[in-house]
Amino acid sequence: MALQHESIDLGSPPTEPSPSAAHSWFPAPPPPIYTCTLTPELVAKAREELQEKPEWRLRDVQALRDMIIKEQPNLRTRLDDAFLLRFLRARKFDYDRALELLLNYQAGRKAWPEVFHDLKPSTVKHVLDLGFLSVLPNPDPNGRYILCLQPGKWKPNDYPFVDNVRALYLTLEKLIQPEDTQVNGIVILADYTGVGMSQASNPGPFLAKKVVSILQDGFPIRIKAVNIINEPMIFKGIFAIIKPFLKEKMAERYVLHGSDLRSLHRNIPPSVLPQQYGGIAAHLDMAAWSRVLLDCEEEFIVEFCQPDPLEGVVLPDDAFLDGDSAGGQDEDTFRALRSQLYYCY
Repeated sequence: MALQHESIDLGSPPTEPSPSAAHSWFPAPPPPIYTCTLTPELVAKAREELQEKPEWRLRDVQALRDMIIKEQPNLRTRLDDAFLLRFLRARKFDYDRALELLLNYQAGRKAWPEVFHDLKPSTVKHVLDLGFLSVLPNPDPNGRYILCLQPGKWKPNDYPFVDNVRALYLTLEKLIQPEDTQVNGIVILADYTGVGMSQASNPGPFLAKKVVSILQDGFPIRIKAVNIINEPMIFKGIFAIIKPFLKEKMAERYVLHGSDLRSLHRNIPPSVLPQQYGGIAAHLDMAAWSRVLLDCEEEFIVEFCQPDPLEGVVLPDDAFLDGDSAGGQDEDTFRALRSQLYYCY
């Protein structure tokens, strides 16, 4: 029943980006062994805004890892450096709050199986083809990618609303991979053109609360602004459903522009906006983000569509020992080994 530990390939990454993904306009997935990719400017920004000290970064990751192993021994989660850094950065290197966020992240995956079961891009291709969401190819001057939502394109008779949530979650998972995003955060642009009573009455308060809980309490991403444009009169009713679940800080980041593009441009410059929003960038290509996600199908299968990665696997007894006990290997080399093992945890 038990497998030999040699079956774990420690010399190769858990996933390999497809050739098409490697040539995408969006950054490729990070390697399994953490290497900082932040520019000196972003290192300084992370230090100032997130209390991230480069010289203590991996020490802080190890401290969070130790907390998880000690306080949550039954939690099945990745423990590699790059993954845990997302949660530390999202909570400004507060260990307790980072652990709470991680627990919420994992609890959400278990509590909402209709969202997370068999979660991969091909299962939401109809959402992507419809244009319900996309990501603009150029970040804003603050380095933040812009997630563009067009809820008016969805009709309740097309497919269940939960499919939109699935596509949104996959998008967030992809957006949070680059370290730039972990430091800079993202901006949401929601165009409510075409939204009527049928969309407003669906999903309802219960589903709305679950979506909001993912965005502000259950996912390691910093949402810096939510720009609403072309909102109909009925949007007041929609926002009345959402607002009770928003924290004050998040509610203050909602900006309603109506049809005033000049107001929008004060928040998102025309240089990165497509033509339909008064910008000078190319017309919004709804298929571009779809290609990014679909090119990463195998990556998401590994992340969301596999059984427990350690089921039946016996790891070597010394796999998680300190570098001094690792048969003479130097600390950096052993950290690389542990990072790959923790990825499989």
